Amino acid sequence: MTTRMVAAKGRGTYRRIGDAIRAAGPGDVVMVAPGTYAEQVRLDRSVSVVAEHGQGSVVITGTPGSGEPSVMVDGLECALRGLTIRAADESGTPAIGLSPGAGLLLEDCVVSGGRIHARGNEDGDGGSDLAGYGTTTLVLRRSRVEDARLAAIHLSGRVRASAEDVVIATIDGIGAVLSGAASLEAQRLRLESTVGYGIRLRGNSRLRLTDSVVRRTGMAGVLLEDGATGALEDLRVDAAGAAAIHAAGSSKVELTDCRLQNAVASGLVVQDEAEVVAKGCAITDVGANGVLITDSASAKLSDSRIDRSAYSSVHLTGRATSTLTDCLIRGGSEHGVHATSDAVVELAACGITDTGMTGLSAVESATVKAEGCWISGGAIGIHLGSSVTGVVLQSSVTSTSGTGIEVAGVGRLEGLRVSRTKAAGIVVGAGADAEILGTTVEQCEGSGLVVWSGAAPTVQALRVAQVAKNGIYLAEKGAGTFSDCDLVGTAYPALHLSKDSAPVLKHLRIRDCAGAAGEDEGANPVFEDCTVDGVPLSPAVPAAAAAGAPAAAPATATGALDESMPPADESLEDVLAELEEQVGLDRVKRDVQSMVKLMQTVRMRQEAGLPAPPLSRHLVFAGNPGTGKTTVARLYGRVLKALGLLRKGHLIEVDRTALVGEYVGHTGPKTTAAVTQALGGVLFIDEAYSLAPVGIGNDFGAEAVATLVKMMEDHREDLVVIVAGYPEDMGRFIGSNPGLSSRFTRTLLFDDYTPDELVAIFEYHAGEHQYRLSSDARAALTHLFQVMPRDEGFGNGRSARQMFQQMTERQAHRLAELPAPTADQLSVLEAADLPDGF
Repeated sequence: MTTRMVAAKGRGTYRRIGDAIRAAGPGDVVMVAPGTYAEQVRLDRSVSVVAEHGQGSVVITGTPGSGEPSVMVDGLECALRGLTIRAADESGTPAIGLSPGAGLLLEDCVVSGGRIHARGNEDGDGGSDLAGYGTTTLVLRRSRVEDARLAAIHLSGRVRASAEDVVIATIDGIGAVLSGAASLEAQRLRLESTVGYGIRLRGNSRLRLTDSVVRRTGMAGVLLEDGATGALEDLRVDAAGAAAIHAAGSSKVELTDCRLQNAVASGLVVQDEAEVVAKGCAITDVGANGVLITDSASAKLSDSRIDRSAYSSVHLTGRATSTLTDCLIRGGSEHGVHATSDAVVELAACGITDTGMTGLSAVESATVKAEGCWISGGAIGIHLGSSVTGVVLQSSVTSTSGTGIEVAGVGRLEGLRVSRTKAAGIVVGAGADAEILGTTVEQCEGSGLVVWSGAAPTVQALRVAQVAKNGIYLAEKGAGTFSDCDLVGTAYPALHLSKDSAPVLKHLRIRDCAGAAGEDEGANPVFEDCTVDGVPLSPAVPAAAAAGAPAAAPATATGALDESMPPADESLEDVLAELEEQVGLDRVKRDVQSMVKLMQTVRMRQEAGLPAPPLSRHLVFAGNPGTGKTTVARLYGRVLKALGLLRKGHLIEVDRTALVGEYVGHTGPKTTAAVTQALGGVLFIDEAYSLAPVGIGNDFGAEAVATLVKMMEDHREDLVVIVAGYPEDMGRFIGSNPGLSSRFTRTLLFDDYTPDELVAIFEYHAGEHQYRLSSDARAALTHLFQVMPRDEGFGNGRSARQMFQQMTERQAHRLAELPAPTADQLSVLEAADLPDGF
């Protein structure tokens, strides 16, 4: 091996790098003195070019206007060490080019202003006289590629590349592009600030990433297309401009211990016929779905979590398939898992908590099976609205703000526990087909089981205990077979049987209820071997009398909405007192009190025969998420009912998805159906500004608004509409349609909660679950809420609820190390239970 020196002056040295290379033999080293070398360097033999004084001392700038890379590699075993290589000009010419069959080691180098472009032969022929030498090889170690155009690294054809401790930054294009049969194996890669994709794979290319970071990409963090494959381990994708990881075509990718966070769009997108396997991954704070699976794609997730998705956490459509095992979904704005079209999803040992809409939902012809899962919080626990049987086994639903489980299509429920829901435990919708076996419903604020018109479920071994209304409620023309059921401690009669209902009730045991049954005239039940407090129930004796209780008042079965109706005897003072008990909301409370006084004056003028002043009951609620808008909307409906200004006073909560259709002619009927459900009460439209999106002229949202305005006019005495959303967006929405601006003349502003108010909300939830804060924990929690950033991720009351959940989880881990914790230790949350980092 011979060392050949390159320097601007000195005896025995070459003045140009190219001259030294031409004089070198295979294996020689070209040692370059500090300086800038404006030449196009061609490595056509196996030599090493080394900066004599190390990294940054030698700069190769190429020849401007030549259209050639600053360094062109043709040799089989070439090396560049300690050099800075800049593109010759801004024409898009590569800084470094590799010919088919060439090999290059790039070590401790900086490549600036242009990409590294390695070309390999496709299918063994490429027209190069080096084709016989095989695959092009590129090795990068401790190097940096920056300020490139189009791409930082482009591997096309039969190229095998590896990278260790490499940084790719500030790229006006894509970080790395692989096509054909190219492969890249990278460890500790740091890729950030690209205008386009972070990494894009096409053809049959292959990617393996370990312990790497992809950050602030203009488009998807990693995109796999065609038949590409990827193995990504311990990868963090942060702040991608589209999806964090997007698999399309027939690509396949395996994710292990990856973190996908803060993506502008979805965290993980799987489409076409792509396949994804994810283990031990976390998807957090993304701007759309946590996981979106479409077409005929498939995804298998295990031991993973999805937190705070702006849309549904897991959304399936088309003929997509997915399995989720030991996964946790928390805090999404829409559904937890939502399957549509002909999709198929299976869940095992998964948890879904505090989603904005439904925890688990299947509609259209989707298939869902869940076993050993738990669903907590959110609006509705499970919605089975598909024409294909949805199966839920050995699972629990608790603490929902609405119904626990809705069966609107075909469903089989076995071994479930439903508890502490704010409405009915289980609702079988009109015409639905349900089988309910070995299930318990308890401590719900509505009825245990509601069966609507035309439904005839098969119910066996159902236990309903301590619910605030009926144990089983059958609407008009409801039917079904109910056998071996226990109804215990219901606040209303155990059974309510509406007109023309015809259930068969076998071996029912009714105990400690406020009556056995309330029957409307025309009900036609069949009782077989039923008992009330141990006494046989005789069909010839009115069921309520058999229990020694008064018969229940007839009920009007108009649909599942009756389950959220305010009590018939509720007074205005009761509702206003409940409003005053809410934490914070001082400005809103004053506004509501003012409106109540105005409405009372209007009523007195009408009773005195005087004309009433103009009065618009429709409202705009402007405030950030989690500031109590839905709670106040529900109370407002009850206020109007107590004042005699609404018939029912119930609340129907919808958003854009409930009003806007997917095709022409679909939106009008959807909006009409939602408004019809709300007649006599309040229609609450959350994020109403999404009905008038910015910059989209041809949107079905405008049709929904037009339909809404018409129905507000048609039913102006029987409907109140509340539209809600961010303060800065609601003015634009109201101004989008003249009919809105004339009907919404009053805005209630919902202020963010103060730190002390957030602590009060936290302590309310803690008290509901028999926890309390130590004095140190209360002080630390107050400080935490004082310093917590109030950015887009801040959820006001929701943040307080989430903090309570996190602290209880950390307390559980802490107490698990104690051999026998006391009851006091189990109840007290300490400062040590606060999340790390605060």
